[in-house]
Amino acid sequence: MILVTAAIIEKNGLILAARRKPGSHLAGYWEFPGGKIEADETNEECLARELWEEFGIRCIIGDFLGESIYDYQTKVIKLFGYRVMHLSGSFQCRDHDQIVWLPIHELHSLKWAPADIPLVKKLQE
Repeated sequence: MILVTAAIIEKNGLILAARRKPGSHLAGYWEFPGGKIEADETNEECLARELWEEFGIRCIIGDFLGESIYDYQTKVIKLFGYRVMHLSGSFQCRDHDQIVWLPIHELHSLKWAPADIPLVKKLQE
């Protein structure tokens, strides 16, 4: 099982979603940004590192939102979602080809990566 973090970044009442770029696993699907937890780091440290690497932003990692386990057949992902506050830096798409900011009630309009769907539903509760 691969342990992964996900950032639910909210700004002005909108939530950030990022689309996986062509050539990547699940290309074209939308996700909450994040990444694999390394052996020597906490979930929060992982998320801060990944947001810097993927977008060039600094953030405060906030409350735990929930988790999801999904079997992609080739790998099983356990995803930990956290609310995140953007502090500084301009968003640069390094691992994604597009980002959007949507109100919570419009998140369902995107084609989400299956592991992220339970977090979308939790946000909409």
